[in-house]
Amino acid sequence: MGARLPGIESETGERIVAHADMDCFYASCERLREPALRGEPLVVGMGYEPGETAGAVATASYEARAFGVESAQAISEALERLPRKRDAATDPDLDVRKAGFYRPVDMGFYESVSEDVREILHAHAETVREVSIDEAYLDVTEKTMWDEAGDFARGIKERIREEVGVVASIGIAPNMSTAKIASDAEKPDGLVVVRPEEVRDFLAPVPIEDLHGVGPVTARTLRERGIGTADDLATADRRALIAEFGERGAALYDRARGEDDREVTPTGRPKSLSRESAFVEPTTDREEIEERLLTLAAAVAERATRRDALYRTIGIKVVTPPFDVHTRARSLPGPVDDPALVERVVRDLLEEFTGERIRKVGARVSNLEFDSAAQTSLDGWAGGDDAEVDSDGSEARVKSTGGSADRSGQASLSEFE
Repeated sequence: MGARLPGIESETGERIVAHADMDCFYASCERLREPALRGEPLVVGMGYEPGETAGAVATASYEARAFGVESAQAISEALERLPRKRDAATDPDLDVRKAGFYRPVDMGFYESVSEDVREILHAHAETVREVSIDEAYLDVTEKTMWDEAGDFARGIKERIREEVGVVASIGIAPNMSTAKIASDAEKPDGLVVVRPEEVRDFLAPVPIEDLHGVGPVTARTLRERGIGTADDLATADRRALIAEFGERGAALYDRARGEDDREVTPTGRPKSLSRESAFVEPTTDREEIEERLLTLAAAVAERATRRDALYRTIGIKVVTPPFDVHTRARSLPGPVDDPALVERVVRDLLEEFTGERIRKVGARVSNLEFDSAAQTSLDGWAGGDDAEVDSDGSEARVKSTGGSADRSGQASLSEFE
């Protein structure tokens, strides 16, 4: 409700940009696997095991931050501020109430969870710019209006929480730089909408360190000149800033005033297309599992056809309790566009998991190519005899490349990155 037809501008003529940022993402993912960690001080990083002397904090939960643990902090310093629970339980000099849990970085698992989040974000915006595993910009100008932007963002947050199990903070504003600041304003679990007429007042008290493009060195230089907030920067001498920092000085001046005309643009063509779906409860019902997976496979194949994408790899993802992620894939001798082939391959790959309790399934096509100029059938491709496809005479659109095929039949979790 409230969305406009494509091409219709907002009521103010301003772009409506959302910035979605997952709160303590790595820690949130670990809590998916270990619900007992919820509410506990949790540090995700490397180098904390006995005998290791180097490492750093990747993410610290808000409970851990209360003890002075921060991202990018040396793990040795983190352990001084927040000892491990297991160490505190056996060391009389340590207080177990002032200790926390440590977990190693598991990027494969985090990428899997991130994919679930990305699916939801893409469902709510025509244009999404993914800038990291846990952060993205969305142009939602055609999806909502300013009076309903808060409810729109709340709907995204609720879907992410309910379907994925992690928490997002979202900021909405007329431009990218202001939307990012808005998403940080009320963390964790924040939601801030900054309407066009509110931008200057919203930005005024923001510390210069929080402005996009202001690093530690620039912040120190600005503070030495008496510029400590966005308002100070917005009312400074623009020519002096350009003389000091070059064109970057002009950009900083503009963003401090809420002026940022950058468009939300995708970071590039996707390397893969996928769809995933979780069951209400883990199930062993083969018919239900297969029906869900084939529905997802059809949706993925349709997306590929709509985007004129050819794919070299067809794969599935199966998540079993508690959150064990399994991926399987089959490589083809050449890039194809064949929905029937996708269906056959995912059904074959699912056979391995017969009888397993399954929490979630996903279908994916990857190793994409977007040049569909030269196509033949698999039967006419030079390496067609080695193709892992049914020999029933079915044809798949395929681009003739003459390359060799990887027929391992397996895929690492990176296939779902």
